[in-house]
Amino acid sequence: MAYLVLIGTRKGLFTATSDDRRTWRLDGPVILDEDGFTAVAEIYAIGTDPDTGRILVGAATWFGPSIWRSDDYAATWSEPIEAPMAFPQDLPYRPLDFSETAGIDQPESDQTNTVKRIWQLTFGPGDRVWAGVEPTSLWTSDDGGQTFTFNRALWEHPEHTTWASGAGGPAVHTIVPDPTDPKTQTVAISSGGIYQTRDDGHSWTGITKGITVDYAPDETPDSGQCIHKVTRGTDGTLYTQSHGPAYRSTRPDGGWTDISANLPSKFGFAIVAHPTEAGTVMAWPVTASMERTPPDRQVGAWRTEDSGDTWQPWHNGLPTDPYFGGILRDGACTDAAPGDPGWYFGTRCGDVWAAADSDGRWHQVAAHLPDVLCVRAMETA
Repeated sequence: MAYLVLIGTRKGLFTATSDDRRTWRLDGPVILDEDGFTAVAEIYAIGTDPDTGRILVGAATWFGPSIWRSDDYAATWSEPIEAPMAFPQDLPYRPLDFSETAGIDQPESDQTNTVKRIWQLTFGPGDRVWAGVEPTSLWTSDDGGQTFTFNRALWEHPEHTTWASGAGGPAVHTIVPDPTDPKTQTVAISSGGIYQTRDDGHSWTGITKGITVDYAPDETPDSGQCIHKVTRGTDGTLYTQSHGPAYRSTRPDGGWTDISANLPSKFGFAIVAHPTEAGTVMAWPVTASMERTPPDRQVGAWRTEDSGDTWQPWHNGLPTDPYFGGILRDGACTDAAPGDPGWYFGTRCGDVWAAADSDGRWHQVAAHLPDVLCVRAMETA
């Protein structure tokens, strides 16, 4: 078998290939356009479709954000001739953070909504692709990512006045499809909460109630929580890492259960569910202090096989010397390889690691890259 890892960093896209997920061949920064500008672009979003070999990459360049596409496992790349997404011209201006602009008249020059950054690219059935964007918006493509349609229903949700920008920016940063129902998706918003549609985006229901916060007067708001990541177990259970604890829910409209009790830190960003084993999830906690380093400055992953009731360290093969690079929300993934999936994560120190389920030992994919913003992996043969 062959495996491909795509690594988005603050200075470009890198790729790594392996036949055994132990030794890796690194390439990059990859030049996506003929002028080479994307070799130093910020890559916040990567979407992969192992069934077709298609890859989409969201890059923030000097000329603005765009989406590059490969249909041959990253061998060649193309970009749409026209900008793939643009806000409707009739859309009223919205401040990015209502808490900062309450009572302030915005100048006419600021009365526009502009796509700033693409945070998430997720494949659905057929040629369907969803994109999560900053400012806080969801977009849908039915031509494989060539053009996107703005989802007005989420943008106009009555709770949007409770959404704030968060430290990373106001964005839809997570999109979780339901493989059993193509009309159901769950999205997470930076300092906005979690919302779910069951009618293909025509209406949205907030499902964040019960997730607590420790940075606002109301510790149990109905919406507006700072959600860092959401992942879906194979049995449909949702797991989320918030600005505070990690949670799980089998019926999110009925509440959430705190599963952080024996993690070394309740705070974190990345959380990834096993692709075939219900109840198995991997998390990468970081300290809640502003330095955002691994707990005790010891890089490591934590694994549960009972839906978060208990967690065990999964550190074999990782460095034991002091480590200062945390893992961002999209800096971890699984390749979903049948029978023996692999796990991957990258750090803000520019290191990337991989471990097969059967091996249980981390092997270094890359070292000393720029800050790793996102990691995606797929089986290619």
